[in-house]
Amino acid sequence: MPAFAALLDNAVLAWALLACGLAQASKPMIQLLQHGRWHPAALVETGGMPSSHSALVTGAATGIGLQNGFDDPLFAAACTLAFVVMYDASGVRRAAGLQAERLNALPQRSWGEQRFDRPLKSSLGHSHLEVLVGSLLGPAITVLGMTYFGSPLQMAHTLQLFVSLA
Repeated sequence: MPAFAALLDNAVLAWALLACGLAQASKPMIQLLQHGRWHPAALVETGGMPSSHSALVTGAATGIGLQNGFDDPLFAAACTLAFVVMYDASGVRRAAGLQAERLNALPQRSWGEQRFDRPLKSSLGHSHLEVLVGSLLGPAITVLGMTYFGSPLQMAHTLQLFVSLA
């Protein structure tokens, strides 16, 4: 099987990436509902509800478990990676973002001769709720996708079958 076809036949990767993309794509709409303002730049920013990184890694871990079995060492490795990513998002990166908020609040004269053209980026990490929602979204999308649709290649074959029957 050619490499591109093999990539299209990887249901775990496809559904984990879709979970990540849907999580990221939902951020402007969620900001509109929460804050009453449309912020399309949220599509490419870190932080916010839900955590797309959490959706990605939990979706991939779930897919590996479904495909290889939940007793497979690869599933254990994927879970370990997922825990590290989620811990980092809600711990280290969140703390760095909170520190940036406080630094941005200091008056310019506090910096002496050092001047900043723009404030430090403060939306780096996630709250525990944002990580939780992302970590639930990933497996939900992956389970539904792998159970009902399979890989993109399998979906293409199914659609081709329906087209040829019509």
